[in-house]
Amino acid sequence: MSERPQNETGEPDEFDEIVEAETDRDPDLAVIEAGSRTLRTQSGPPQGDGIPARPADPEVDRALREVEAELAKRWPETKLDPSLVRLEALMDILGSPQRAYPSIHITGTNGKTSAARMIESLLGAFELRTGRYTSPHVQSITERISLDGAPISAERFIETYQDIQPYVDMVDAQQEHRLSFFEVLTGMAYAAFADAPVDIAVVEVGMGGTWDATNVIDAGVAVIMPISLDHTDRLGTTPEQIAREKAGIVKQDATVVLAQQPVEAASVILKRAVEADATVAREGMEFGVLSREVAVGGQLLTLRGLGGEYPDVFLPLYGAHQAHNAAVALAAVEAFFGIGTQHARTLDIDAVRAAFASVSSPGRMEVVRRSPTVVLDAAHNPAGAHAAAEAVTEAFGFSRLIGVVGVSDDKDVRGLLEAFEPVFAEVVVTRNSTHRAMDADELAAIAVEVFGADRVQVEPRLDDALEQAVTLAEEEGEYSGAGVLVTGSVITVGEARLLLGKG
Repeated sequence: MSERPQNETGEPDEFDEIVEAETDRDPDLAVIEAGSRTLRTQSGPPQGDGIPARPADPEVDRALREVEAELAKRWPETKLDPSLVRLEALMDILGSPQRAYPSIHITGTNGKTSAARMIESLLGAFELRTGRYTSPHVQSITERISLDGAPISAERFIETYQDIQPYVDMVDAQQEHRLSFFEVLTGMAYAAFADAPVDIAVVEVGMGGTWDATNVIDAGVAVIMPISLDHTDRLGTTPEQIAREKAGIVKQDATVVLAQQPVEAASVILKRAVEADATVAREGMEFGVLSREVAVGGQLLTLRGLGGEYPDVFLPLYGAHQAHNAAVALAAVEAFFGIGTQHARTLDIDAVRAAFASVSSPGRMEVVRRSPTVVLDAAHNPAGAHAAAEAVTEAFGFSRLIGVVGVSDDKDVRGLLEAFEPVFAEVVVTRNSTHRAMDADELAAIAVEVFGADRVQVEPRLDDALEQAVTLAEEEGEYSGAGVLVTGSVITVGEARLLLGKG
């Protein structure tokens, strides 16, 4: 099979994986469709996680698959330079729906989706109608566009696509290159939000910032999550270069909510803020995490916001990184309400507590099975892997942890494996069903160099890898405290969810 080229806007490899997962799945690698074998599992946590199943109505399911297939065809034939021209043309012809509501724009290397979900929950607690656009999806493409905290229905997703399709065709005819998969989805999101209508949109970039398709909005609050090395072939090979691209979402007179950053990245972002006459709120200076302690089902936090302290905040997510995501989300919502600049007050503490207590982030330190415990985390770069390794150690204290790892072939695989080496007793290497997945034997060769041959097992099929990891954990005995962590890719995690009965 020939190599699939980069899309028009340089979207990240997760988008490549998602599109192939919809149309290019290799049936010999994963058995996850309707009627397939589901791994033996005990009852897990309640569903309510914002991940929709396939439509129950066969006609709706057929129509959704047709839309997915049409979107998947929108990969360009050649690698093209990033540009906002096509999406700006679509927005113009649609009447600029992205300007019908204020927005909060989120970029960074890790933590974007979790922060977006937290921001959405906080805004909803203050009775604002929200639209959220995030990517990539874990299982269903409809996850990407949410209204009032829930993915839009398959019917509405289909209708939105059909509504804008004639205008997409018009732009396609006018431009040198057709709109890409991600550009059309972005246009759909902005149109759906205007049609709802929403009071505010929470928008996660696809990759980078300046040339990302989402950057046709003029967000009053720009959130920049921690920056580390990822997508270096497209964004740059240093924190400074990557920060320069991500700082492109900072608009004139905006408020920048800045998570903790490497010094070199922070200096670039602050320079951009000065150029845009933007106000900056920095984690560790104007806001942050004052205290955190592990609690049953999550952690208990005291947060310092732009307007004061927020004690006794329960967050049902694991890991120090999620506590920092919560601090950033709180500051972003305060900034949206003008707290810290126009008003010296705190948000209603009961509303804040209720909002954080209701947050979920599927595929991020998510427990999907007990006895033995199976945890999913979509870490796909070294920084994410380090955060996941620390979180699983702190939250679960497994006596023995078995890793299941399936990655994309263009990632820093060695760096990811080295981050997990101290916490994995053994690792089962595998691959997901997309053609971008690294071959299991190639992954095993790297894993052997990191872990040693006696700690590495190879199972090319993900379902077999999960079975093997569960078996290894069960060999320790029912009360041994052994567990399984599935990681390495959003696709791997999404397919594991289905195999473990969460679809």
